[in-house]
Formats: sequence, structure tokens, C-alpha cells
Amino acid sequence: MSKSKPTLKSHLEELKCHFTWGLQEKDADIEELEERLKIQLEYLNKNLKVRVYSMLAYVNHLKNDYTEAIVNLQKAEAILTESKVLETDIKYLLTFSNYAWLHYYLNDSESSQLYIDKINAIYTQSKGLEDLVQSETNGEQGWALMKFCGQYYERAKGCFEEAVKGNPDDPEWNTGLATVVCRLEEFRGRNCPAFKSVSFQLLERAVKLNPKDSVIKVLLALKLQELKRQEEAMKHIKDALELTPDLPYVLRYVAKFYRRAGKFEETIRVLKKAVSITPNSGFLHHQLGLCYRQMIIQRKRTGKANYRGQDTQEIKDLTEKAIFHFEMALEMKKTFLHAHFDLADMYVRSNQYQKAEETYKKATELITTPEHEKQQAHLQYGKFLENSKKSEDEAVEQYKEGLRIPDQNTHRQECEMCLRRIANQRLARNSRDTSALALLGFISKENQDKSNALNNDSSNDEYLSKLFDLKLK
Repeated sequence: MSKSKPTLKSHLEELKCHFTWGLQEKDADIEELEERLKIQLEYLNKNLKVRVYSMLAYVNHLKNDYTEAIVNLQKAEAILTESKVLETDIKYLLTFSNYAWLHYYLNDSESSQLYIDKINAIYTQSKGLEDLVQSETNGEQGWALMKFCGQYYERAKGCFEEAVKGNPDDPEWNTGLATVVCRLEEFRGRNCPAFKSVSFQLLERAVKLNPKDSVIKVLLALKLQELKRQEEAMKHIKDALELTPDLPYVLRYVAKFYRRAGKFEETIRVLKKAVSITPNSGFLHHQLGLCYRQMIIQRKRTGKANYRGQDTQEIKDLTEKAIFHFEMALEMKKTFLHAHFDLADMYVRSNQYQKAEETYKKATELITTPEHEKQQAHLQYGKFLENSKKSEDEAVEQYKEGLRIPDQNTHRQECEMCLRRIANQRLARNSRDTSALALLGFISKENQDKSNALNNDSSNDEYLSKLFDLKLK
């Protein structure tokens, strides 16, 4: 006889799978994630597809498509069966756990309990191998977090570290750790020198443990390029292309390597090949846009950009191509924040100021962006309003929005610097400028820096009002 539903739910909540790892729909663009996972299924090694099918089943659940979710888990199970993996092997834990949850949502308590029993059988069979089991679940959680969305990278890093601790020589967990640390180095405006000091060693170890993984090879090549070790970097690029000449994930990083080296023709050739394979990749279109924009910058730097003050036809063509690919990137991935910034920048460069403003405004309205990205969006929009639109008051409002977000990083600091600069410029013109004093009061209030606020000019009524408000708080 199956257990009652409340008891069953408590057992389900103890499982280690996508349903218990805190993967929130609000934090990701689910449509874009689903598209990305489907692309991966076309090119990944068969054994790695088990992980993708299991995650795709969870995405199907988020979309209330339980029929497709079960189908995807059946595909994951079929791969394990074909690979002659026994049902009591820990490789089945993730798939069986997701099965248990899906049957629970389908109100099939009996089937849900059946999978819980299978999971318990795996744990019984694995007695004495607790570290290995824990390593497996931590590693799978790391991959799930990293694939789901960027703001989970920190948590993913912790999971991979635990996985490696339990199974130090596992190629998958070492590769995951090296990958997520690389992504965290300068993630979304956060400069993390601490990660840079360890990422190279992690990448080297991952390549040593997993020499047939072409993606980790190109990541190591990019790191070697940063370290000015060009010959070694190029060797890894060639090795990766020999292993998987048509793998989009390799081609995208190879293109990045060539673009950094200023080899724009090579970059465009590689990116166009990658786009022909995966035409719906917002990342690839963004990379093409970056390449064309860099070509414009290079032409202008070398004096080939204009003739008698006018842009040449070549510059106009490059501008159109850059705009096209940035627009395509946003069509494919509407929540791609940096593509918003880059597209807006190209609109400014081509004197399309209304479109630029609309694009910056959309960036500030994205709902899936984390706090530090929202700060960056307000900062960039503010700079546009101040420098291109020449609307200081509107710019101030954006800088203030950025400062209101408490997340401490360089974007918030820059919002504060912009506000202080504007306030000081106004005070230089008029030492009793009420708007300037109010701005300084606002900064002090947001920073909860009452002592500094009290040192300012107390004869201004508006500023006194600010100080009185601070004292009340």
C-alpha cells in the first residue's frame, strides 16, 4: 500500500534533483534555456545527454508539459540502459528522483513511491561508498545550477568543490569547477582577481584529466592567450578543432580567441560556420556584432574611417552588420543584458538616439536580471542620458535608481561617483544650490552615512529636511 501524500512529499523533499535544488523560474529565461538544452542534445556526447534530458524534463515541468517531461526522462533512462548501467548504479539517482517528482505532480503516488524505492535500493547497494554518492549528487547539482542561469554560478562553484573533494580525479567534476571559476572571473561587471589566480591551474588539471574534451581545451587556450603564451594557446586551439571541428561550443570560443588576437577575418569565418550550424544562438550573433564593432574601432584608430569628416562606405557597412547581429542576438535572447548595451552603443554611433534610448530603457526593465545587473543597466542608461541626450536631470534619476540597490560593487560605486560629480559641479556654480545639497543628502542616506551628512551645509532647508529624515531613521 502506497504511503499517504504528506508522507510521500516529505520523502520527495529529501531527494537530490532539479526539483529540490532551488532552480527558480523567475531567475531564468525558460524559453531560451529550453532552446539551449535542445541544441546541446544535437552535439553532446551520448553519456552527457542523460544530464541534459533530465534537466529538460524539469524545464517541461515548469511549463506544465508533463507528457514531454516523462518522454525526456525515458530518453535519459534509455541511454543508461544502452550503456549497460545497472539500475542500482548511482548514475540513475538523478533520473529516478525526477521521475518520482513528476509522478507526484501527476497525482500518481504509487509510481512516485516506486521510484523512491528504487532510489533507496541504490543507496543500500552503495553502502561504504557514501563519499562517491555525495560527489555524484554534488556534481550533478553543480552542472544544473551552472546551466540554469548565471546568478547561480557561485552556488555551482561550491557544489563542484564538494564533488571534487569526494572524488578528486573525476574528469566531469574537475571540468565543471574549472568552467564555472572561469565564468566567475569577471562575471557581469564583477572583477574577481582571486578566481584568476586559480583558474589556470584548474583548467590545466581539467585538460589533463579529460584530454578528449575540446571545450575545456579552448578555455585553457583563452587563458594562455591572456598570459601572453601564444604558442601554447594556438596548440590547444588546433587540438580542439581536430577533435571536434563542427562543435558550436568549440567554434564560439575559437572565434573569441581570434577576435582577441585582432584576426577579424578568421573570427567572422569561424562564427559564420557556427551560425550555420546553430542559427538560433544569441551568443554567436552577439560575438559577430562585437567583431564588426571592433573592426570599426580599428579602422577609426588607423585613420581609415572617414574622408573629410564623413564615414566611409566600409564603416557604414560594418555599422549595419554590427547592428543587425546585435538585434538578432536580442531576438534570440531577449534577456541578454550586454547585447542591449552593445546595440544601444551602435545606435549612438550611428546617431539613432531614439532607438538607443528605447534599448537602454528596455535593459532597465528586464525582470530576470540580478541586482548588480540592474545597477549596471541604470548606470549605462544614465550615462547615455547625460552624455548623448544632454539631460542631466533624467540621468540623475537613473544614477539614483542604481544607488538605491544595496548590492555593493563597482557599478554602485560609479553611480555614487556620478551623483557626487554632478552635485559638486552644481555647487561650484552656486554654493547654495538646493538640488545639489539634496543629492548629497540622498547619497548619505542611501549609504546610511549620517555623520558625513551632518558635516554639510546646514543652512539649506531642503538639505535640513533630508538630515531630519535621516535622524528619524
